[in-house]
Amino acid sequence: MIDARGYVCPMPVILVQKEMKAKNPSEVTVLVDNHCAVENVTRFGKSQGYEVSVSSQNMDFLLTLKK
Repeated sequence: MIDARGYVCPMPVILVQKEMKAKNPSEVTVLVDNHCAVENVTRFGKSQGYEVSVSSQNMDFLLTLKK
């Protein structure tokens, strides 16, 4: 799981991009704490061929990207 809480964009997207480049995973989970990161990580994930689901966890958001 990538914990990108506290980071502003584009850092959450960069963290996800590095994970995908290093491991080419079939699933990536990302924890973020702002709507901008949710939108940008979702857009990036979809552009890479992942299906993206978002769930709210208290004040944070958990994104699951699956191929």
